[in-house]
Amino acid sequence: MKMNWIKAAHHLSQEGEAYVIVTLIGVAGSTPRDSGTKMLIALEKTFDSIGGGHLEHKAIKFAKQLLAEGKPRQHLEHFQLGIHLDQCCGGSANVLFECFPRTRVNIMVFGAGHVAEALIPILAALPCQISWVDSREGQFGTLADNLDNVKVIVSEYPEEEVAKMAEASYFIVLTHKHQLDFDISLEIIRRGDYAYFGLIGSKGKWNRFQQRLLQRDVTLEQLSLVNCPIGLDNVSGKMPMEVAVSISAELIEHYQKSSTTNKKVDSSEPSTIDNKRKQKANLHQGVHLKVIKQVLNKQ
Repeated sequence: MKMNWIKAAHHLSQEGEAYVIVTLIGVAGSTPRDSGTKMLIALEKTFDSIGGGHLEHKAIKFAKQLLAEGKPRQHLEHFQLGIHLDQCCGGSANVLFECFPRTRVNIMVFGAGHVAEALIPILAALPCQISWVDSREGQFGTLADNLDNVKVIVSEYPEEEVAKMAEASYFIVLTHKHQLDFDISLEIIRRGDYAYFGLIGSKGKWNRFQQRLLQRDVTLEQLSLVNCPIGLDNVSGKMPMEVAVSISAELIEHYQKSSTTNKKVDSSEPSTIDNKRKQKANLHQGVHLKVIKQVLNKQ
């Protein structure tokens, strides 16, 4: 079913995919569409139209450049349709570009028990793609039927699904068997490229697992990266929903910290005074009023 730009924005946001919303915020003279017209541009598709022709072609080209940069950004551009774009209507249009970069987190959840049943809807409300794995087909029920970003995987050997995930994925292990937890944990640790790995269980269970993992040539450094017992210490309770909230809170805290840490600092930054000026300027989000006035005056 073909989506309009509103439905496409909702769908892509749920999937964590990048997109640009293009809006005509001011038109003069004869133009293909009126002020307020919007379209959405994703990496491979477009939704709705701002009138077609060379104007839309230029808008799509510029939006693709913003998508390639992968940064949240707003930009205002003025187009003379007759002079520069060879469109016979001869008017002019101001076009606002709003870029929403990709934010998707890939998560694989092992186990379809009570905790997973409470956890999956919470995670599905985040900008992520979830792979939900269990060997018991009848265990999933209908929970994932209406969740577009949840993929159910029935596998006789769940540990083999670990290798199918992308680099920097998030792994949550909550199966019904300790031996299965161990087998999956070993595969995740051996990959070594995960962003997060949480294992359900008590401290006693984790101590026994560590002894066994060390015998499999797993290092102490690798063991230190595992979150077990899973969840935040200050979110207590043993009910499935309480455990699910604790797990999701830890995961969210982790990827928010990672996002902040991964922001690179340019070593060529100017002096401290210039940095402070830049930081102050960054407090003003979006397109500056001065820029808007300059663009509008071109009409």
